Amino acid sequence: MKNALKAEHVNAIFAAVESLIPPRPEHPLGCHRPRVPDDVCFRGILLRLVTGESWETIEFMMNWVVSDTTLRARRNEWIEAGVFDALMAEALAAYDKIIGIDTSDVMIDGSNKLAPCGGEKAAAGPGQKGRKGWKWCVAVDRDGIPLAWTIDGANRNDYKMLTPTLDAYFGVDASLPIGTLHLDRGFGYKTIGEKLADYPVGDLNVLWRRDPNEGRVKLVGFGRRWVVERTNSWLCSNGQLRRNTDRKAAHRHAAMCLAAAFIIVTKLVQHRTANCVPIR
Repeated sequence: MKNALKAEHVNAIFAAVESLIPPRPEHPLGCHRPRVPDDVCFRGILLRLVTGESWETIEFMMNWVVSDTTLRARRNEWIEAGVFDALMAEALAAYDKIIGIDTSDVMIDGSNKLAPCGGEKAAAGPGQKGRKGWKWCVAVDRDGIPLAWTIDGANRNDYKMLTPTLDAYFGVDASLPIGTLHLDRGFGYKTIGEKLADYPVGDLNVLWRRDPNEGRVKLVGFGRRWVVERTNSWLCSNGQLRRNTDRKAAHRHAAMCLAAAFIIVTKLVQHRTANCVPIR
């Protein structure tokens, strides 16, 4: 949350966003009201991602320099232009060039969050006492960089989200085979081998589901699954993801793209700080 509000990180992300925004067509009568600058709208969208507040509250926090209606419209405009997907792809390409994506170990896991307003791909999940929720299932590399994800209702089983997540993963870059895939007990069904048969996965480390009469079983072979748990914690630091009031899956996906881009930029800044000596 704090990193997403640092000037260095915000400026880097907006520079990428600004280059992806398509030019706005001129008004045919030349009498349209002056357009709110893109950087102002970006700050509003970012504030909502970090705080999770309503659009009306964001309007107040920005001293009414932009309306909540304009913020929603600009977000939708950027979604239709593919800005957020392109931002995520550009961030991953920069990370791969500077540090390198390490898929020798890939971890996949789901995370349930509240979606009190319901909407697309929102449903009452386990432990939510009838309240609507949504869910993401994310694939991360060895260092916890989010590579791909899928979104569904909170009632969706992790196992059913595995194939769509792998499709999204190999849709990003089919040249990144998985060395070892680490999964928790939510994926530990006997038919998982059939699901993975069509994907270039070298090895599998999974916590198998226990039989009803097996009793308590020690968590042996936990492996590197903690990495994806850490990434989920990073994502959950954003209020909009932790308690989402958007009603469309495209809005949630855009928020995920922006949050993941900030994770990558933070890693790049840390890498530069640790490995580059400034010229004095």
